[in-house]
Amino acid sequence: MSGSATFSVALANETATARLMAEIALLIGPGDVVTLSGDLGAGKTSAARAMIRYLAGDDDLEVPSPTFTLVQSYELPPFPLLHADLYRVNDPSELEEIGLSPLPDGAVALIEWPERAPGAMPSDRIDIALSHRPALGSMARAAEITGHGAAAARVERLAALRSFIEMSGYADADRRHMPGDASTRSYARLVKDGASLILMNAPRRPDGPALYGGKSYSAAVHLAEDVRPFVAIAGGLRARGFSAPAIHYADLDSGFLITEDLGASGFISGTPPAPIAERYQAAADMLAALHGQTLPDTLPLPDEDYAIPVFDPAAMLIEVGLMPEWYLPDRGASASDALRGEFIAMWRRLLGGLTDEAPTWVLRDFHSPNLIWLEQRSEIARVGVIDFQDTVLGPAAYDLVSLLQDARVDVPEALELALFGRYIKTRRAAEPGFDPVAFARLYAVMSAQRNTRLLGTFARLNRRDGKPQYLRHQPRIWTYLGRSLAHPSLAEVRAWYQANVPAPL
Repeated sequence: MSGSATFSVALANETATARLMAEIALLIGPGDVVTLSGDLGAGKTSAARAMIRYLAGDDDLEVPSPTFTLVQSYELPPFPLLHADLYRVNDPSELEEIGLSPLPDGAVALIEWPERAPGAMPSDRIDIALSHRPALGSMARAAEITGHGAAAARVERLAALRSFIEMSGYADADRRHMPGDASTRSYARLVKDGASLILMNAPRRPDGPALYGGKSYSAAVHLAEDVRPFVAIAGGLRARGFSAPAIHYADLDSGFLITEDLGASGFISGTPPAPIAERYQAAADMLAALHGQTLPDTLPLPDEDYAIPVFDPAAMLIEVGLMPEWYLPDRGASASDALRGEFIAMWRRLLGGLTDEAPTWVLRDFHSPNLIWLEQRSEIARVGVIDFQDTVLGPAAYDLVSLLQDARVDVPEALELALFGRYIKTRRAAEPGFDPVAFARLYAVMSAQRNTRLLGTFARLNRRDGKPQYLRHQPRIWTYLGRSLAHPSLAEVRAWYQANVPAPL
């Protein structure tokens, strides 16, 4: 992509500068380059320090100027960052000696004095030119922000984000970094007058090229590609007494939301993290209450109704297809066309009977990272839910699997069985026709489907997206998969996996 985009902002003081750098941090990722230029004393190092402290979540982090070391490295929670000062660079060839030529792909590079080596700066980058504005005050600065090449779209989005925050009345709120997830979304806390809200940046973006019947992977398996599903499902859950965050401000076209902050009290504790049984019980009760309701298949939005997509066998087949597509190659195993054909035919037979199951809302990622404990509320309202934008109409067992076979924390088998029994008891008490035997089979099938997909998803995150940290969850997922494959109805799948699928490292 060629071209550029520029806009300017007035910064009354260092606090305003810190807010700008936090907003830029919300939009960048590994491989991005941000340069800072301006006269001596223009505030380049202060701006860099503000971004680094924001990303570290530590306002007191020591961030020395790299004037003499030339480069300082930081292992920050979202990504590594290199803070460089090129003022003392006399020849661009020196950049190779300090690790800036070539620029590293897996880190953000924050570079002061880029004009000392202009030919070494990449064509895709964000330039921030700072200048004094004494007429506005001794600490005032102006920032001219230019996005070059592919970064032009980031700068245009930055301008839209600042406009959205200003129109919502939160321009003067402090920004606090929040961890992201495996998606392209990013989050920040906006703190003002002692109250906190959540800023969500969710750019519209399909997940991958159109390789699945002319659709991207996200479209083929019904993953949300913008914020509309999140807003619709949040309203639907809240209308039925469940604790989804309220939406305070929304720009549905741009993908910006400001929502209620449900807090940070989780469902796990300890080292290593383990489930808090009481909270998992409440979550199982919440699912039983949700699945016992008659739920609509469309929900209102300000511009149009949102139709919840159906999680049909075709979508499930594409999901499990990530196993031969990504996991097997990642483990050095065969992924021949014949093997893939066997795999898909076997799963098509297994999933063929699912259309007989009455569908319900499947929130899709109903597990510990997306559950927040609301102690001040009562009964199932204590279970706060986020990250439900991928909700589909599908089997009730799916979300129970998500909870009781948590991909990110070990759920002991004894606790899984106890909570499974608790859910069954609740459903049978409310619905005399509920069939626990059929549900147990469905639970096993959904477990095998979900955990097969996760093995492939985490291998893809490693190989395609450069996120190897998700591989550490694969042994746990393999354990869960073994539990589900013990069900008699999965004997064919169990035998095939034993013959063809190697365990994760």
